[in-house]
Amino acid sequence: MASPTSELTIVIPAYDESRRIEARLREIDAYVASERWAADVLVVDDGSTDDTAGVVERLARDLAVPVAVVRSQPNQGKGYAVRTGVLRAEGRLVLVTDADLSTPMTELSKLAPAARDGVPVVIGSRHMEGSAVEVHQPRLREAMGEVFTTLTSLLVVRVSDVTCGFKVFTREAARDIFSRVTLSDWSYDAEALFLARRLGYEIREVPVRWRDAPGTKVRRTRDAVASLVGLGRILVNAATGRYDRAPAER
Repeated sequence: MASPTSELTIVIPAYDESRRIEARLREIDAYVASERWAADVLVVDDGSTDDTAGVVERLARDLAVPVAVVRSQPNQGKGYAVRTGVLRAEGRLVLVTDADLSTPMTELSKLAPAARDGVPVVIGSRHMEGSAVEVHQPRLREAMGEVFTTLTSLLVVRVSDVTCGFKVFTREAARDIFSRVTLSDWSYDAEALFLARRLGYEIREVPVRWRDAPGTKVRRTRDAVASLVGLGRILVNAATGRYDRAPAER
């Protein structure tokens, strides 16, 4: 559990990450200690078929940063895992980051000043001046991401990089936004940022370093189609007033 004085909760959605999550959690632990963050980590195991949760629970005994695991069965998608973690986060700030740390934890130093100053939504971008993609994705997958970001900007919310998995929210904004998120697949990013804008929250983009990591869980055709369908659902939800109702009513 988070300390009542926790400044930062780090939410990590995880699915079949038993082989690489230990190294990433050790990186987080070292960074938190070096920067003297009052932080905690919340790993949401989204129906893994391996021992992801067990690895995290055993490792937690050796780390200085408090680590908790939420087990969810069956697998329901990254959006579901992120929403589950964010709504349980107790830190004053909430960082959502991918389990592979494609954006290194050291990049938090670029987002943190704005978040600490009260900017409610601060997101990493790979497409701004000053960003650096050190290892590119396979060209087809990269192109799919570019198409999705372009369509998101045209139809839903204008940002340079909707899918970069490194975002910081104030706790109040995080709960307000994610209590309304309805999508459980990869298109949740677009819905969360659409809701942030709709609710009147400032979204600030910050250039970050990023590197592709092997072992992606993306299924190209299926996830591409689901993401495009997700954009349509966002527009339908907005048009039918679903986002205007209180979360309990939905």
